[in-house]
Amino acid sequence: MIKKPSMLEPPCLRSSELSAGDLKKLTTLLQQGRQLSLAGVDGVSLPLPEPLVNFLQHVVQLVQQGRTVNLIPEDETLTTQAAADFLGMSRQFFVNLIEDGAIAFHMVGNHRRVHFKDLLDYQQHRDKARRQGLDKLFDKLAASGLYDAEMD
Repeated sequence: MIKKPSMLEPPCLRSSELSAGDLKKLTTLLQQGRQLSLAGVDGVSLPLPEPLVNFLQHVVQLVQQGRTVNLIPEDETLTTQAAADFLGMSRQFFVNLIEDGAIAFHMVGNHRRVHFKDLLDYQQHRDKARRQGLDKLFDKLAASGLYDAEMD
């Protein structure tokens, strides 16, 4: 029976839970480029679609690096503290963002809640804006000749 995860205990995989040998075998199997399938105890075999194989490759790579992998559905709701922690900012700064309309939220009683998908959308938009700002700065430096200038 599969236990239904909660936001407090999302399903996770730690490198300490798998041996290095098992991880190496998984990596080799996933990189062979052959059609993989999932076999049940009753002998029924189901081919795994390529996106799922790619996802498993990514998870195995992260675990090999000693990182813990958590699985969070897009529609999971987070507290303002959990959302701020995810984005790497203070809770108060995050609350200011949602009150300014930068991130969608909804109320549960007197508490603000945010969908994980909305956090991902904000993060992507923020990162794109940062990249564009850095690109503009680089273009200005390059145009002025300061990018390759010798610093004394």
